[in-house]
Order: sequence, then C-alpha cells, then structure tokens
Amino acid sequence: MGTTQILFWFLSVLAIVGAIGVISSKNPLYGVLWLIIVFFAISGHYVLMNAQFLAIVNIIVYAGAIMVLFTFVIMFIDLNEHPEIPKNIYLKIAGLIAGLCLLIVLVAALSHSPTGNIEMKNGTNVGLIKYLGKTLFNDYVVPFEISSVLFLSAMVGAVIIGKKEKEINARG
Repeated sequence: MGTTQILFWFLSVLAIVGAIGVISSKNPLYGVLWLIIVFFAISGHYVLMNAQFLAIVNIIVYAGAIMVLFTFVIMFIDLNEHPEIPKNIYLKIAGLIAGLCLLIVLVAALSHSPTGNIEMKNGTNVGLIKYLGKTLFNDYVVPFEISSVLFLSAMVGAVIIGKKEKEINARG
C-alpha cells in the first residue's frame, strides 16, 4: 500500500467522520466546524487527483466564505427563542428504516462494481490552472462576466437590504 493510498483512506475516513459529526451535532456551530473538516478532506482528494485549482477554490470559497456566512447566520438566529420540538417515535423508526434501505442499496451497488486497479497517470494536465484558465477565458468568457455582474449586484442588494433593516430597527 503506497503513500497515495494511505492518504486516500485517511482523507476518506476523515470526510466520513466529519459528515457524521455534521448530522449528529446538537449545536449548529459545531456542525459548521465539522463541515469545514469535510471540505478540507475533499480538497485533499482533489490534490490527490491532480486538480490543485479545485482544491484551492474549495478551501477559499466553501471552507472560507460560505462557512463564515453560515456562522453569521447561526449567530443571528436566536436558538433559545424556539425550543426543539420533540420528534414522534414513528418518524424516528421511519428514518431508521429509510437509512437501512439506503445502506442496502449502496452495499448492493458496490458489491457489483469492478474491482480492477485504477491507475492514475502522472503528467496529465487535466486539473491544472493553466488549462482551466484557457478554457474559461476562451470558451466561456461571456457567462463568466455575466456571473461576475450578477454577484456584484447581489452584494450591492445585500448591503442595501442590510442598511434598510438597520434604519428600521433604529427608528422603531
């Protein structure tokens, strides 16, 4: 077993443990922290697949910006205001049965998958920034610029809505 396989299995176990931590955390802030761990593990998988650009973008965009946004939203929500509604025992049983059915389907699908060794070829330039940039700015420049204008207008709209909320709260 080589270093790449050891890293793959370590990152896979880390991602699975992090995902279980996300759904089992009682505190939503801890769920966000577990989700950041999952994103870093996925970025590690991207590096193993020679897709360094996707790894960096995943860390910057998801683990950075989106998780900061989630954290702010969680901080703005008053969790003590709405107590947790007790769940019906029948819903818990239905969820357990659905989860077991999903596990059976996954095991059945993976048991029939080919078990041949998949070789990664060194020297492929598929995930490198140079080729992604060429494709992005040669073939998809118009959608890229339209999306940047869309993001800019969304940021301006968020600032305007935020200022209106502050003005209304200051008056009231």
